Amino acid sequence: MSQRTSLPVCDADSHLMEPPNWLEGYADPGIRERLEPVGLVDSELMSKVIAATQRRLAGEEPEIEALLKSDPSHSMQKGWMGLGAMEGSERGELLDLMGVSYQLVFPTLAMTQFRRTRDLDLLYGGSTAVNRGMVDFCSPDHRLLPIGFLPLTDPERALALAKEAVDLGSRALWVPSDAPGDISPAHTDFDPIWSVLQEARIPIVLHVGGGALLPKPYHRNGRPLPKDWSGGGENLRMKDFPVLHQSPERFLSCMVLDGVFERFPELRCGAIELGAAWVPALLQHVDAAAEYFGKYEPSLKDLSLKPSDYLRRQLRVTPLVFEDVEWLIHSAGPELFLFSTDYPHPEGGSDPFGRFEASLGSTGVEERKQFYAENFLHLMQIEAA
Repeated sequence: MSQRTSLPVCDADSHLMEPPNWLEGYADPGIRERLEPVGLVDSELMSKVIAATQRRLAGEEPEIEALLKSDPSHSMQKGWMGLGAMEGSERGELLDLMGVSYQLVFPTLAMTQFRRTRDLDLLYGGSTAVNRGMVDFCSPDHRLLPIGFLPLTDPERALALAKEAVDLGSRALWVPSDAPGDISPAHTDFDPIWSVLQEARIPIVLHVGGGALLPKPYHRNGRPLPKDWSGGGENLRMKDFPVLHQSPERFLSCMVLDGVFERFPELRCGAIELGAAWVPALLQHVDAAAEYFGKYEPSLKDLSLKPSDYLRRQLRVTPLVFEDVEWLIHSAGPELFLFSTDYPHPEGGSDPFGRFEASLGSTGVEERKQFYAENFLHLMQIEAA
């Protein structure tokens, strides 16, 4: 994964590969015992991976260490075996090799241990454990920016969790894009949360895995079920991909049209690993909704901007590695899009630098600067060096 640009680079998507019992180590008693086991990992294989990584970290595998550092995205090094995949203390070496100034770091599997529960104590206790662990993983290097998890299921508990995450040192909070229960994510009950995050300059982020995929009946077509997309961190299948954006698009439409971004103009939002081809249409759709329904929806008169202008001001989006970034910039504007690697998940490809640079085509230097770093700094409200 050699850097293919001399411009400053920030990476808007990377992941921790949690080792076995990682989450349990950060959970309070009473929560720890109730967490579901991670069911996506072969325990025998995982034991071998952990042992191999420990030997490498102890200096007993110099050839593997050299390979990792010469080519961090080599297929053999994806997943748990990757440089800095499980150890925050060596993730900084990866940033040095890639020439990356800042990197957002998401969990991979931790939320599967409690995410689907109806037990609010477990849901919010598990989220606290995730947030502690992510801050700890990123603590060795200021360039690593930990992503916390913020379920909105209960507004009062979510507010307490948001305040706790800010105090812990979370640098962004992953919010599920589906409606929390029987109310909208733009409900005024959540305004105290947005106020806390706006004041703390902490963005919310949407991410693949945070919203419902294609309903299962659509996969039952009388033919064998295909494998998930790339065998990576998210269980995506062929027909999930074209509709991946629908849940985040609903979330963002409500945040704009119900006035959340009007009331909280400094609240930033990232849409990460959800593709970006849908963004030009979303800009048109929210403007059309305001134009055609303005006389029927009195609340639209409270908006001081065109709906699309809120998105341009407060939203930033990561294209997938195979999307046409030059077309996206020409279609929607250079201020909206972010570079990302998805390291060490395989969905990011073996050469995200090279592929994104090729997809930028004839895009000018100023637009490239925005894509590689400036839009990231805007999202995270970090002053440029």
